[in-house]
Amino acid sequence: MLEVRGIDVAYGQAKILRDLSFTVNAGEITCLLGRNGAGKTTTMKSIMGLLPLGAGEVVLDGVSLNKLPKHEVARQGIGYIPQGRRLFSELTVSQNLEIGMLTRKSPPKILEKVLALFPRLRERMDQAAQTLSGGEQQMLATARALCLEPKVLLLDEPTEGLQPSMIQAIRDVVIKKRAEGVAVLLVEQRIDAVLEVADHVVFIENGQNLETLDATDLRADPDILHRRLGV
Repeated sequence: MLEVRGIDVAYGQAKILRDLSFTVNAGEITCLLGRNGAGKTTTMKSIMGLLPLGAGEVVLDGVSLNKLPKHEVARQGIGYIPQGRRLFSELTVSQNLEIGMLTRKSPPKILEKVLALFPRLRERMDQAAQTLSGGEQQMLATARALCLEPKVLLLDEPTEGLQPSMIQAIRDVVIKKRAEGVAVLLVEQRIDAVLEVADHVVFIENGQNLETLDATDLRADPDILHRRLGV
C-alpha cells in the first residue's frame, strides 16, 4: 500500500500541496483528478522524492520514502512514467530498458515478460528512442518502468497525444498490472478513460483534498465530474 500522509510541497514561497492525503491499494487503480494547476504532477514528483516535503510523509509498505535518497525511491518498487516520457532519446530501446532493469537488478525473465506486453518494442530494440513514434515512445516509457517489477505504478497523462490503438494498448497493460496486484496511481485528463478503469478517484483542488469516491459512484452520477471539474 502507498500512503500519502498530509504532505505540503512548495516551489520557493509558493505552496502547491497543502495537507494532501490519500492511499493507493495493491490491485487497484486510483485516479488523481483536478483542474489544470491543481497539483497532480507535483504530487507524482513528491512521491518519487523529486521535490522535498515541507510536512507529512509518503509511505510504501511501512517504509517512509521521503527519508530515503532520491535514487533509492524507485528501488523500493515504484515505477514512474512521467508526463512527456523523459526517455534517454539518443539511447536505443534496448539501452533504455536496461536502465530500468538495473534499477532493482531485475532478472532477465522480467525483460522477456515486459517485451511480451509490448511486442512492437522487440522489433525496435536497436533503434534510438528518438526515432520512435509518440505511441511507441509511450510504450517504451511504460516498459522501462515495468522492468523494475514495481509494486506501485505512477502514470502521469499516459494517453496524451496518442492515437486510439495506442491508448488501448496502454490501457490493457495497466489493467493487466492491476490484476497482478500492482497498485496504480493514474493522472489522466480523458474522463472517459478514468471512468472505464478506475477503482477510486481522488479529487484535488489547489493542492488540497476535495473528495475521494469509488469510481462506481462516478459512473452512476457523472454530474459529480461537472461539479468538481467543470467538464
